[in-house]
Amino acid sequence: MVDATTLAAVGQQAGLAAQRVMERCDALAAISETPGQLTRVYLSAEHVQANRLVGEWMAAVGMRVWQDSVGNICGRYEGLDPSAPALLLGSHLDSVRNAGRYDGPLGVLTALEVVSYLHHNAVRLPMAVEIVGFCDEEGTRFGITLLGSRGLTGTWPADWLERQDAQGITLAQAMRHVGLEPRDIGASQRALSDFCAYLELHIEQGPCLQTADVPLGVVTAINGARRLNCEFIGHAGHAGTVPMGQRQDALTAAAEWTLAIERITAATGHNLVATVGSLECLPGAVNVIPGQVKLSLDVRGPRDDDLAALLEQLLAQGHKIAARRGLSFAAEQFYCIQATQCDAGLQQRLSQSVTQLHGLAMSLPSGAGHDAMAMATCWPVGMLFVRCKDGISHHPDESVTPTDVAFAVQAYINTVLSFGTEPVCER
Repeated sequence: MVDATTLAAVGQQAGLAAQRVMERCDALAAISETPGQLTRVYLSAEHVQANRLVGEWMAAVGMRVWQDSVGNICGRYEGLDPSAPALLLGSHLDSVRNAGRYDGPLGVLTALEVVSYLHHNAVRLPMAVEIVGFCDEEGTRFGITLLGSRGLTGTWPADWLERQDAQGITLAQAMRHVGLEPRDIGASQRALSDFCAYLELHIEQGPCLQTADVPLGVVTAINGARRLNCEFIGHAGHAGTVPMGQRQDALTAAAEWTLAIERITAATGHNLVATVGSLECLPGAVNVIPGQVKLSLDVRGPRDDDLAALLEQLLAQGHKIAARRGLSFAAEQFYCIQATQCDAGLQQRLSQSVTQLHGLAMSLPSGAGHDAMAMATCWPVGMLFVRCKDGISHHPDESVTPTDVAFAVQAYINTVLSFGTEPVCER
């Protein structure tokens, strides 16, 4: 726990820190390839410019700064024991196209304020504090997500270098264009002994904190996901001549299944969600009964066992509906990512910091993916969510308030300070 005197000192500085964070988010948002919009993708001139600016801010708070071999911008603020595993703070600096300005950069810039507090108050923790601005979490340019964090964990597949962007430029060519050497990507990998934990602050990207009227939330897990291509096959027929009771309408079966997905998932609970996001109706004529419907299914949840059980139930329901209507049903999974559990000890540290400030620490899973997913393969991870207006993200209307950012900075500083008064977490 952090003592009352330190809490008061952190609180006095948090408002000014939040103002700097907001101004710096604006400054980074101005670094974009599209005038009037925010688009900043991996290995672009804007990526290089953003790294340079963030590196300057890191140096100004006493950090040693470097760019690693895949393009992450990194800084280190030394601790009392240079050999001790460091505490790593971070998030990403890339964006989707026509993005908001807080998804990613907010986590890097609040981490900077943590180190700024340590630097300006001459505080040295037992271990160093490092910050990383990941180069590519979104996968906007090459369709590869978590590219920067997988550089740190050493899990780049060899074929990534041959992936092409929309202009046919390979990742390897793009690296060379900005002065990076593809043969050196392995140098970005950090040893397991380099870090004791990874902390990431991020906007929620959903409405739960706003609904609960709280500024901060502690993440319990990052949802796993399964994505499937599904299909109902019946028989096309003349819309005017086939009686209603004799039809094998693939669209009505798909509609019934979609409603069943909504009903079953809502009743299951466990923070599970399911979405039918695309639908193709064939032959697609106004006067023809649909004989074939192709649709997608996206199922997500914070626990893989619950996710698997729900998916089995939904697919069984699809087969049941098809059999009753005289149709066939098929489903093929094309994407699977396992759920990531946040470290219990780090959740406790974050919850204590939030409770000290607000009297309530709301816990919730993350429905979106984050760099913490890759980092969790090597180190304990913890995440702190900040309320965003109406849950809007990946959109220019993405918004946070300076007051909530001040709360976030306070909680972040208090959490990091706790590593100076309590034992570090263990793997």
